[in-house]
Amino acid sequence: MKTKFINKKLTSLIVLCLMLHILLLSSCANIIPPSGGAKDSLPPNLISALPKDSAINVSPKLITLTFDEFVSLQDINNNLIVSPTLKNLPIVDNKLRNVTVKFKDSLEANTTYSLNFGNAIKDVNEGNILKNFRYVFSTGNTIDDFSYKGKVFLAEKGTIDSTLVVILHNNSSDTAIYKNRPRYYAKLNGKGNFEFNNLSGGYYSVYVLPNDFSKKYDDSTKLFAFRTEPILINGTNTADTLYAFEAYKRKATSSSTAVAATPNTKTDNRLKYAINLENGTQDLLSSLELKFVKPLKTWDSAKILFADTNFIPVKGYKLTLDTSKTILSFSYPWKEQTPFRIIIPKDAITDTSGMSLAKSDTLKFATKKESDYGSIRLRFVNLDLKRNPVLQLVQSDKIVESIKLTSTELTRKLYRAGSYDLRILYDTNQNGIWDTGIFGKVKKQPEIVQLISKPLVVKGNWDNEVNIAL
Repeated sequence: MKTKFINKKLTSLIVLCLMLHILLLSSCANIIPPSGGAKDSLPPNLISALPKDSAINVSPKLITLTFDEFVSLQDINNNLIVSPTLKNLPIVDNKLRNVTVKFKDSLEANTTYSLNFGNAIKDVNEGNILKNFRYVFSTGNTIDDFSYKGKVFLAEKGTIDSTLVVILHNNSSDTAIYKNRPRYYAKLNGKGNFEFNNLSGGYYSVYVLPNDFSKKYDDSTKLFAFRTEPILINGTNTADTLYAFEAYKRKATSSSTAVAATPNTKTDNRLKYAINLENGTQDLLSSLELKFVKPLKTWDSAKILFADTNFIPVKGYKLTLDTSKTILSFSYPWKEQTPFRIIIPKDAITDTSGMSLAKSDTLKFATKKESDYGSIRLRFVNLDLKRNPVLQLVQSDKIVESIKLTSTELTRKLYRAGSYDLRILYDTNQNGIWDTGIFGKVKKQPEIVQLISKPLVVKGNWDNEVNIAL
């Protein structure tokens, strides 16, 4: 009887414990969600390589790189740079934690090879990129460790184009850049900097080109730069600066042909032109321009009346036609808030197709207020006047005005309000404009333009004084 009672008691206790356990689990599940742990923010880490990194006296057909987590590859053909360059790109693959590289070409003897994977390797789970991972080995008994670095600017604008590459040829002939595969090449980073590592010593010709398939100077409209003399890579090199230019500008395709090919349902025999007024007001600092669709054949300035509101002729103005014969300009020392009239008789102007005005035109306009403009005083620090500097004021990538600087201070009583990018052109031949470079029998570097980092913001009715450090 006593044993039976004890067994019953044990059974009840076990059932009670089970019920409490179930209730506890249910309660926990409802209150505390399961945690996934901290997010992985670290890129993959190389834990082994075959052959090992920086191995010497090896000539592998296959390289196996093993990482501490599952990895994948992205855009490997554009990311991977093998130096020295190979005729055929190796086959690169990944599986689980491994990345394999299989060479198609035979490797050169006594040569240091580096494989820069760029941003190609990333982990599978979070996509963390192993940036600029490099693997090095040598088929000889030493690892070459010479380096060469520098920066590339666009000569005409002083800006950066990170799509360019720097190319090294160990063939000193000028024809190498036209015909041969480069010995080494390196990409620019976002700041325009480049760096070569594990170079073998010796003389190299240095060039800059777009990162296209050929990496050859096969088109004179390509961006291009060259070092005037070959560089001796010997471990004592300082940083270089190269300036890329287009020898010839690619001509923009015109849409005028397509427009002309469209048949007109109506014949329009009127002479057409546009005028450069801004909301009916004339800029105090520029000429009034009539822009015609077609070049002018005849224009009689004696018939055109430039007058005040009482139709009294204005004296001291100049009327000119530009070289394209499409822009007729009225130049005059404008005064603020002054109304004018221009009367163009029907027979005063004809274009090359024989069109004239349908009737006499009367243009009414007034000049702007001086308060629409701001004064500027620019003080330049470290400006080398011996280099013939020219200040370029730029809006929407177009040069608004070029000013030859003869002192370290520039003052203007009136200047158009707005934001301007500033550049300094070092005008070698003093013609006031940027001149491109020449590569060939005659080697001439392009003129250099330095971009000023901060734009000039001119406020209307304001004294705008700015110090500019170069």
